[in-house]
Amino acid sequence: MDSGSIAWGITATALVLLMTPGVAFFYGGLVKATSVVSMMMMSFGALGLIGVLWILYGFSMSTVEAPERFAGNPFTQFGLGALAQGETANTDLVGAAFGATFAIITVALISGAIADRAKFGSWMVFAGVWATLVYFPVAAWVWGGGWIMSLGTTLGLPNVIDYAGGTAVHINAGAAALALALVLGKRVGFQKGIAKPHNVPLVLMGAALLWFGWFGFNAGAEWLNGLANVGLIVVNTLGATAAAVLGWLIVEKIKDGKATSVGAASGAVAGLVAITPACANLEPGWALLLGVAAGTVCAMAVELKFRLGFDDSLDVVGIHLVGGVIGTLYLGLFAMDTGLFTGGGLGQLMVQTIAAFSVLIYSFAVAFALGFAIEKTIGFRVKNADEVAGIDTSVHGEEAYALTTES
Repeated sequence: MDSGSIAWGITATALVLLMTPGVAFFYGGLVKATSVVSMMMMSFGALGLIGVLWILYGFSMSTVEAPERFAGNPFTQFGLGALAQGETANTDLVGAAFGATFAIITVALISGAIADRAKFGSWMVFAGVWATLVYFPVAAWVWGGGWIMSLGTTLGLPNVIDYAGGTAVHINAGAAALALALVLGKRVGFQKGIAKPHNVPLVLMGAALLWFGWFGFNAGAEWLNGLANVGLIVVNTLGATAAAVLGWLIVEKIKDGKATSVGAASGAVAGLVAITPACANLEPGWALLLGVAAGTVCAMAVELKFRLGFDDSLDVVGIHLVGGVIGTLYLGLFAMDTGLFTGGGLGQLMVQTIAAFSVLIYSFAVAFALGFAIEKTIGFRVKNADEVAGIDTSVHGEEAYALTTES
């Protein structure tokens, strides 16, 4: 492979890695000032743990030799030693590193659903086991030769389209987030307006880092394809996200009378989520429509937790699960050449639906069982008194802001 393509692969890997600190800033700004260290540490903890597990056995599990297999053999490339000695070591190892960044951010996304009330050690146990049982196998299903990747061929229909992770990343994380929100229960005093973002500029900075890094997230894999579709991917990532900002702000203005900066940031993330699976398979006009739809629907979906009574602290379900489903199913309607309204039939929508809801159900079931087991053994939720006071001091012995009255 030429050096320019490898250079883009390294750059894209760095961009996607930066997205996890972006999540930390985004989530950290949304919680109260006495919980921001805890919130950000859940992202950085995932960065450390999942990065190590991916190199040890996650990469091996993410590729299967036959569609009917659940996951790859974790010992095939254990520690990546053999990969490092092959003739194509540079390409293979950059690919492995790129894949690691996706695993890391998928786990980090889940943490927003349990903000303000989770023990760090219990979170780390959950993160490691969930990645092993869910993310690594699902990555194999979607991208590594597994049953979702071959679903269209099996059924005589178009292949499932998930270019950058609508199913494997966003639906996967969103379903697990819903499960943990149910297991840990509601925050003390849960109601609409329970907590205001303590640092709005931090939220906006996190959203900006996410948008910046997302160009690596969506266009990164093009280094393996000779950058054949990189222009389309880049313009769709820009356009859908921008349109989603507008969609969210319009809903806010109509519903609450004011368009907020946090709403703009949330709309951007919703648009990024929705375009993730579809970035390489939509004409730009249809990408704009997807962005508007995602921003509008997700802005309304985040209110469901109050009506349905589950406490998804930072709207992981309303943004990532809902946005991921929208982006994945939208391809069944408007994917170039195969969408229902773009020259195809119902086949694309059928395979997209099967893939989306299979991952949703599997991730939710495993996350719920795992979260329940942790809660009943070592405990997952902090004491109510620590939650009310803010868990930074009790869990980490740190404060985000050293406030002083000294002049």
